[in-house]
Amino acid sequence: MKALVQDRYGSAEMLQVKEIEKPSVGDDDVLVRVHAASVNTADWRVMRGLPYIMRGIGSGLGFGMRAPKFNVRGIDAAGVVEKVGKSVTELQPGDEVYGEVPGAFAEYLCASESALAPRPANLTFDQAAAMPVAAITALQGLRDHGRVQPGQMILINGASGGVGTFAVQIGKALGANVTGVCSTRNVETLRSIGADDVIDYTREDFTAGGSRFDVILDLVGNHSFSECRRVLNPKGRLILSYGGTGRWIGPMGQIVGARAVSPFVSQSMLNFTAKTNRKDLIALKELAEDGKVMPVVDRTYPLSDAAEAIRHVEEGHARGKVVVTI
Repeated sequence: MKALVQDRYGSAEMLQVKEIEKPSVGDDDVLVRVHAASVNTADWRVMRGLPYIMRGIGSGLGFGMRAPKFNVRGIDAAGVVEKVGKSVTELQPGDEVYGEVPGAFAEYLCASESALAPRPANLTFDQAAAMPVAAITALQGLRDHGRVQPGQMILINGASGGVGTFAVQIGKALGANVTGVCSTRNVETLRSIGADDVIDYTREDFTAGGSRFDVILDLVGNHSFSECRRVLNPKGRLILSYGGTGRWIGPMGQIVGARAVSPFVSQSMLNFTAKTNRKDLIALKELAEDGKVMPVVDRTYPLSDAAEAIRHVEEGHARGKVVVTI
């Protein structure tokens, strides 16, 4: 089968589409014929092995000490079940599924049953593949860590990206009044997906405005804690979910800072990493089928150009998600 393979850390030039062996199926495994996969920030970070600290502590995303733990890039996929192991009970050949599974940029992947859920009936494979990591990050950030309630005022910093476009819609689905922060070219996109207010960061600094928010989901990290606290309500929650810019420790400085400051102020400052699970994949399926969440797809690439797709996301200007069709 064809797959996007990387044997050592480096730039997108290290990635090659090669013929590799098709995965074998164990008793607990599901073999999926991949129709589409999407690019996440984690893909280029693992590709480059950044931040360096992740090489030492390991990660389910695929960091190894000297080379990526998994040599096929990609973690989001949608496709059709081709074969199941004898212990698999909830899926069968022919089922259309989506989920987070390492090795998604390939014609086939092998996954545990718990990593997959039925594809939303109203979404294409391309759209379904755009959802798992980004949409679950938005869902868990707002629902679980932000504890968003109907009528609350929330702000999404970085609202036009993969996670941000889902966060705007999920915030609305939770009943909140949503403000999105983005560049000029993405203002209309945010309005089209339901944002109540949009701040163009090239013209206005949201931390210098007069609005106050119950929850800020910060996906960028371009403002200090003290700046964000100025526009948080006294019992507000600042939720941090971004990779940081440092090559050595990445977001670790922000994580330590948030934990150090939070006990001494009335507001809560939290950093989290989303954990994909079947229950939340099904919750997102229901939101999509109810018309409350629709993936924003910036552009698509064939598998032969998957390295360019990752490069495009690494540049940081993608609107919504970038999808690889297979």
